[in-house]
Amino acid sequence: MHRVVITGAGTINPLGHCVAETYEAMREGRCGIGELSFRDVDRLAVKIGAQVKGYDAEAVFNRQQLALYDRFTQFALIAARQALAQSGLIFSGELANRSGVVLGTSGGGLTTQDDNYRAVYEEGKNRVHPFVVPKLMNNAAASHVSMEFNLKGPSFTVATACASSNHAMGQAFQMIRTGLCTSMITGGSESMLCFGGVKAWEGLRVMSKDACRPFSATRNGMVQGEGAGVFVFEEYENAKARGAEILAEVLGFAMTSDAADIVMPSKQGAARAISGALNDARVAKERVGYINAHGTGTAANDKTESAAVADVFGTHADQLMLSSTKSMHGHLIGGTGAVELLACLMALQEGVIAPTIGYEEADPECALDVVPNTARDAEVDVVLSNAFAFGGLNAVLALGGV
Repeated sequence: MHRVVITGAGTINPLGHCVAETYEAMREGRCGIGELSFRDVDRLAVKIGAQVKGYDAEAVFNRQQLALYDRFTQFALIAARQALAQSGLIFSGELANRSGVVLGTSGGGLTTQDDNYRAVYEEGKNRVHPFVVPKLMNNAAASHVSMEFNLKGPSFTVATACASSNHAMGQAFQMIRTGLCTSMITGGSESMLCFGGVKAWEGLRVMSKDACRPFSATRNGMVQGEGAGVFVFEEYENAKARGAEILAEVLGFAMTSDAADIVMPSKQGAARAISGALNDARVAKERVGYINAHGTGTAANDKTESAAVADVFGTHADQLMLSSTKSMHGHLIGGTGAVELLACLMALQEGVIAPTIGYEEADPECALDVVPNTARDAEVDVVLSNAFAFGGLNAVLALGGV
């Protein structure tokens, strides 16, 4: 079994257009949630979200590229470029053949779908652009990343709702650990902030109209965000041989299915995923210092996740720090686990625990240290990243320093 390390990280999200900006925002507890700005937002009941501000696609991509790249693909490419630049890997020869891409997304090219359904049904047009299908398909981002960087190994997309990124990164980890690949570009990307995307989520009645307050007794729902997080996962000996900077080690991964309800979470399913990641990593639960929670801000999710953590860790749960950065960057759905992994890297690299902002009042059903409102300096040995999706699909990653 091969050790797996992270040698590059990149992002564009509501908190920043790169990793350094995102870390700064997390340290400051800055909120990226605000009033939505797109066509027909006045027809929505929910008018807030975490959009990527100050982004000019035409400054990054040319017209030919934009004809092929949905917004979620653009985000993935931007984040991948940053990650590869930091890693220093150049893919040619055998390394190209043994390297690939696994990205997570839930909606894929949803903005492209929204624009073209509007054109056909509302505006009465009888033609759409010939590139609509390759632009909206869920594997578009992974395919374009593979083409830009000459990655000729396994390349595919994972779509498991809110656990997509964690499932994708878990698959990348396992492929390197078992020797199938030397390196993988992995993470996730999402851009569902358009009229159709938000309107569909409104129907679930799980959206907040004012703020995301995970674990607070006053929480009243989730808030959608958009963006991408992409990482270079690499076999440890290869990274060491070329003198790469190692950001963290991926220690373990587990995934479970609740097999119970399409939308209501299960404490047992979440607990089995957390325990499974610890067992896979072969680390004692007492070594875990921080958990980046799924923490959506809905009544059901937060209390279920709190109960699962309490069950797994027992008395050590009182020593854990657990926070939800969705309170700052919103819920990026299929891309959320990738952006949240940045909080885990920040904890390991810089000894800074990102806070749960918007916390107002303690909830006895969420009786954990949720690092309320203010970031905290703390040295941690092992961290976990939780993702629990609709459909009862759970995925947990364990990371440690090297």
